[in-house]
Order: sequence, then C-alpha cells, then structure tokens
Amino acid sequence: MAAPPPPAKADVDLDRLAQTVTCFSETIYRANGVWEGPDPLTPIIPLFLVQIMMAIFFSRILNFAMKPFNQPPLVAEILSGMLLGPSAIGGINGFRIVFFPNYNFEIIETMAHLALVLYAFMTGLQTDLKPILRIGSKAKTVALSGIIVPFLIGASLYYILSHDDERGKMPGIIFYGGALTVTGFSNLAKILDMQRLLQTEAGKVALSSATIHDLSSWVFLALGLAASGGAMHWAIVCTALYILFTVSYLRRFLAWIIRKTPEGQGYSEFYICSMVIAMMFCGVISDAMGTHPMIGAFLFGLIMPSQAVEAAILDKLEDFVMGVFMPVFFVVCGLRTNIGVIATDTSFSLVILTIIFAFLAKIISALAATCFSGLSAREAIAVGILTNTKSTMAMILLEVGQVRQVLTTQIYSIMVVAVLVMTMAVTPLTNRYRPPENISPYKRRTIEMKGKPNEEELRVLGCIYGINDVPPMIKLLESSKSTREFPMSVFGLQLVELVGRAPPMLVVHSSARRGPSRNLSHEGVQTSQIISAFDNYELRSHGVTTQVLTARTSFSTMAEDICNVAREKRTSFVILPFHKQPTMDGDMEEVNPAIQSVNEAVLVNAPCSVGILIDRGHCHANECARNIVMMYFGGPDDREALSLAWRMIENESDADIDAVGGSVQLTVVRFIPGEDTSYNDPMGFANYSKSFVSISIDPDKDRELDQQLLNDFKSSTANDNSVTYAELVLNNEEETTNAIKAMETRNYDLYVVGRGRGVVSPLTAGLADWCDCPELGPIGDLLVTSEFESAFSVLVVQQYMKSSRAGVEDSEGSSGRMSQMMENKVEEIPLRTSISDTESVFQSFPSFNGNKEHV
Repeated sequence: MAAPPPPAKADVDLDRLAQTVTCFSETIYRANGVWEGPDPLTPIIPLFLVQIMMAIFFSRILNFAMKPFNQPPLVAEILSGMLLGPSAIGGINGFRIVFFPNYNFEIIETMAHLALVLYAFMTGLQTDLKPILRIGSKAKTVALSGIIVPFLIGASLYYILSHDDERGKMPGIIFYGGALTVTGFSNLAKILDMQRLLQTEAGKVALSSATIHDLSSWVFLALGLAASGGAMHWAIVCTALYILFTVSYLRRFLAWIIRKTPEGQGYSEFYICSMVIAMMFCGVISDAMGTHPMIGAFLFGLIMPSQAVEAAILDKLEDFVMGVFMPVFFVVCGLRTNIGVIATDTSFSLVILTIIFAFLAKIISALAATCFSGLSAREAIAVGILTNTKSTMAMILLEVGQVRQVLTTQIYSIMVVAVLVMTMAVTPLTNRYRPPENISPYKRRTIEMKGKPNEEELRVLGCIYGINDVPPMIKLLESSKSTREFPMSVFGLQLVELVGRAPPMLVVHSSARRGPSRNLSHEGVQTSQIISAFDNYELRSHGVTTQVLTARTSFSTMAEDICNVAREKRTSFVILPFHKQPTMDGDMEEVNPAIQSVNEAVLVNAPCSVGILIDRGHCHANECARNIVMMYFGGPDDREALSLAWRMIENESDADIDAVGGSVQLTVVRFIPGEDTSYNDPMGFANYSKSFVSISIDPDKDRELDQQLLNDFKSSTANDNSVTYAELVLNNEEETTNAIKAMETRNYDLYVVGRGRGVVSPLTAGLADWCDCPELGPIGDLLVTSEFESAFSVLVVQQYMKSSRAGVEDSEGSSGRMSQMMENKVEEIPLRTSISDTESVFQSFPSFNGNKEHV
C-alpha cells in the first residue's frame, strides 16, 4: 500500500516574518458605554468623532486668529493640521496614542480622500473655461512662464533632496514640480481685494494667470497619478478618451436632462442626489482607468451645463464639505508632516536654500516673462509674489504623492513648510506694491463747480443691473452734453449678483471690436450688449470716452463696491437705477427690493454726487430728452440739479441742434413760499432720526448760495430762447402737489429735481408722512408714485457734502456730539413723500403761463 503523499509546503513570505502586524480587533462602538471598559475612545466611531471635533475646532480657532493678519484660510488649515501632527502636540506620545492611534489612521484617511473627491467636484462646478479663452497675451505669457520655470525648479529640488535610489522617478518630479506651479485663484482674489490691487496692472496679470495655473494643476495631478500607477501610458490614453467622452456626450446628456426639467420649480432633493451619484460613478470610472476618483469628479463638475444647477448643488454641499470634511484632510496632511525629520539626512542650510528657491520660483518666472510680456521689473516682481499664493491643490499634489510613496516624509515636510511660508509672505510683501493714495487729485466731486473752470472733465459712473437699465442711462448721458471743450468720461458698471460661491470680482472690459463671441452665457450676452451700447454712444458723441466694468458681488457689499469704483475712477456723479420699472399698463413694478437698500447705502457713503434715475416709459422713445423741467426749492441738492440741467443746454452744439431738428428746451420753475405761509411740524418729523439724514448747514449762507446760482443762471441764459424761468408763489404742500401734477400737460421728457436735504420747506414738509421711497425725497417720490399718464423720466439728484457721508447719527451718541450738532445748526431733513390726487391749480399761476419770464 503506497504511503500518502507528503503535505504540500505552504508559501511563506520571508520578507514579512520580522514585521509587526497590527491586529484590528477593536469594535466599531461599545454596547454598554464606559461600563464595559475603562477607555471610551477605544472603539472606532467615538474616536473618529473626537478626531473630527478636534480638526474643526483647531481650524476655526486658527482661522479666527489669522484674520487680523489678512491671511487666507489655507494658512490656518495647514497650521491646524501641523499642530495636531508629530510636528507639535501630536509628537507627545501619550496624546498620539489616545487620539490618533495607528489602527484608526486608515479610517480618517478614507474620510480625507472622500473630502478630496467632493472638493474636486465643487471646484469643477466653480471653474469656468470661457474666461481663459479671453485672457490677454500678456497674462498668457506670464502664466506659461509661471508653469515651466517653477516646474523645472521643483524637479531640480526633488533631485537634490531625494536619495540615490530615488533618482529618476518621474512621479516624484511631477508631484514636486506641480506643487510649485499652483496659484490659488480664490485666495489670490481675496488678497488683491483686501490690498486694493485688483485694478493695478500687476493684480490683473496675476489673477488672469492664476486661472491658467489652477487648471494646469489638475493636469499635473492626473499625470502624477498615471505615472505612479505603473501602466502610465494606458492610464493617460484611457483618461484622454474619457475626457473626450464626457465633453462630447455626457455634457449633452446632462443638458438634455436639464432642459426637460420644468422651469420655476427648483431642484428637488432627488435631483441633487442623482447628480451626486453620477459624480461618484464618474469617480469610480476614472479610478479604474488608473488615476483617482478626484479626476472624474472634477470633470463631471466641469461639464455641468447649467449655472442654476451648479448653484443648487453648491448650496447643498459646500458648507458641510468645507466646514467638516476638509479640516479632516488637513489633519491627515499634518499627521504626515514631521518637521523633526526635515534635516535628518540633509543639512539645515540646504533645507533653507530649498525653501528660498521654492519662494523665488514664481518671481524668476515672472522676470523671465518681461522679455515677452512688456511688464516692468517692478511689476514682474509683484506678479511673482502674488502668484506665490497657494491653494488646497498644492497640498493635494503633495499628499497624493506621499500616499503613492514617491515622496518621502522628509521631502514632503520640506515642501509643506515651503507652501506655508510662501502663502504667509504674500500679504505683507504686497504692501510695498500697493498703489499710493490719491495718485491723481480727487477734486471734482460735484457737478456744481463753485468758481472752478467748467472745462474740467466731468467723470460719470452709471450703474446697470440689467439690459433694461441701459436705454434710459444712455439717453440721460446723451442729454448731458459733452464737447471737446467740455469732455466727459463715462464708466458703465454692470452689477452682477454672485451665483454659487465664486469670489467677488471686478472685470474691466475692452471695446467690442472683434465682433460678438459665440456660445456666450446669459451674462456674457448681456455684457456684450452693454459694451456695444456704450461703444455706440461714444462713437456718435464728441469729447466722450467710455469704459465698461463688471462687478460680481453680493447685494450686501454692492454699495461698498460702487463707492470704491467711484473713488478709484474719481467720478463727480454716480447714476443709480431705480428699483422699480414701468409695466405695459403704466404701473411701476418692483424689480428687486435689494436694489433699494443698495441705493440708500450709496446715498449715505458715496464720495461724490449721486443721481437716481427713474424711467416711466420714456426710454422707448428714439431720442434723448428734448423738453426738460427743473423744479427748484433751494438747498444743495437743488443747486446740483440745476447745475446738471444747465449743462444740458449750455454745451449744446449746432450739430446737435441740426441732428434732432431743434434745441433742447429747459424750463426752471422756482417754488417760493408765500409771505403768510408758516411752517409747523405737528408730527415731529424734524426730530425723527430714522427717516431723516443729518447734514450741517448754515441757513443764511445756504440762501446766499441759492440766490447767487440763480442770478448767474438767469444772467447767462437771458438771451437764450430755449430757456424758460418762472417763479411760483405757493402757500402749502397741496398747492405744490397740484402745480406739479399740472405740469404733465407740458409733455416734459425729463424732470430734474433735488433730493431735498438741507431745506425744510412749508411747501413740501407735509408730504413726508406719505413717503413710500425715502431715497427719492418728497418731490421725487411724488413724481414716481402719482398716477401720471404721460411717459417721462425723473432724475433725483443729491449733492456731495462731507457731512452727509457720516449717515444717520446713532440715537445713543454722546452728549458732546449732540452739542456740536447744535452749534453747527444741524437740521433734520425729510427724505421722501407721496401725495393723493387733487384738482389742478397749476393754470391759476399766470407767471408760469408766459413763454419766458425772468424775475
């Protein structure tokens, strides 16, 4: 009988015999709490929750501590991770064993990479490729140099720092060099805004090149992942085919689904969840092709065809991902960073030189681009410093390289420190390149010149929310005549509410000379139409230069942005659209109530005079205002309004008269209280601080200025048949209301009125209790809210006064401030009023019925 065969030898891995293997025998959670064991943090779930709590707590605390230094959030996130890692308190053995044991690291690392997938998806949603196609050649040259030179420097630093057995590893070169090419677009935009460098040449070039750097970082990530996976060629080919598939077919499929969604119903939770599931499926496909789920998630977000869907997804995800998930990722980065091993196998001086060369990489690239971009050396250095601003993408490249074991802990830690130092140094270094205040003197803040030569250029800022605001704005600008002797610079500011979580931006547009672009978004089409309208206005005018800007901001900060642009452009007059527009039946329909709040804030804080333009249907006419009336009650605002109306007829040339078949007709009506008129304030409006704006005024001096301006106007227009001046002596606000309503029979195109600060007139005081729109003043409110049948426009003017910028005084102000107000004769002025219909008494005043009368 044959003996049984000997048992087969089991395969033994001799390399693992001497290794320590961690046994994952811990439970997920403890059934009976602390009664079953002494350590409540031993189970995985409680420990994981504590780790998340610590990550969020330290990141929020450090972010709060870094705000006074104007540091971007990335600095606080990196510092919080390093603080919990072995470089700080994580180096304490007891702390590390209790809170960050080895057996739980895979759990927190899994969540960190899930955070990266969601972060990549949101980044794709916020990325717009169309602005990259419109970047100027100067910024493209700087961007290309900012990719090539830092990558070469990063590759050289990797060779110097790596060991002999690591030389020649392509993945390490890609990850290390790619990390130096990164520039954080959103972080840089915030720094430029805080440092007021957005409108400088260096700021514009740096921000434009940052968009290209951000996109290139994803290319480096895909290449590094493909190179570190082994089958580099197959990974690159499959990823390229997948990109073509998503752009050519998947995007069209998503667009078809969005078109099938009924408009006005919003997007349900099922709809948003379906998009997230599709994103995760794309991540699985990209991982199977040899890269990372991040690449698939980023591509899916990038091809999303609807901004509304993007905003809905971001509203659901961003706060949770950025507030909870991403701090965990930075804790994982901090756990992998160990400053103590930086100089283990390398001299400390070499480490310092490595950080210095990493910092100089962008500066050297910007200086190298001066030969082709036309930047000066000073501007190139500023661009290099600004583009050193890093983003989360730099940390992602380094962390993924460390996970793929192509970056050692020493090389990884050196670059993490370099990224931190580079980003922290941007804000203090850019202080040297901040443009000096008031390079050009900001002298003319009003239209009323007060003895200054009229030949000085008038600078006007026109604000636009939608395309419907353009026709009345252009017609008003055409009425404000300009010639080569009386030049005018016009800045059209398109105000766009932020969609999603994009950073606020101020874009300066060039003239639309290359023709309309194809495949523009709704905002792009509107911007193109606005640019064309202002270009055409410039071509058919004399002495006019125009420039269009777009400000993307929230309504909460929109007034501040308008005032900042007016201050930077040194404008004398800001024109604001009204928050209501006429409907087909002649009523005034509210467009957006937030616009009213913006207008009120601009009136308080504007650095120059302000006008609110109300269109009651006149914008549909084909010509500018030819029949203008200005109602004069007195005060600084009325003087400003009269100065503007005076300009409309003073600068009219013969060519303008021939073009329209006649000159502009201006009627100035001065309203004078009768001798027996007395003013009483039974409602106490003069002391109602919430409805009045306080300005310092000397009544005697103010009356003298009124009379002086009127005398100058009457003497200058005495022989001008296109000007009619009349005075109405009235007794109360009812007669004033009837007189204004009777003006409708004169078919005026444009009513120019002052806002009415500084004057408490018995002819308007009783209108305050019927106020609907306080920002318009009593007369402007009457013209807007009353039922006029004719179509006309109304311009309510407020003159710039230093005291008006302080706004409404707080009711809890000090007694010293109150006494100073009494000494300066501060008067409380009503802002707004509207009136009920009464029978016309306008015809009962013969002084107005004449063709022309000078008093």
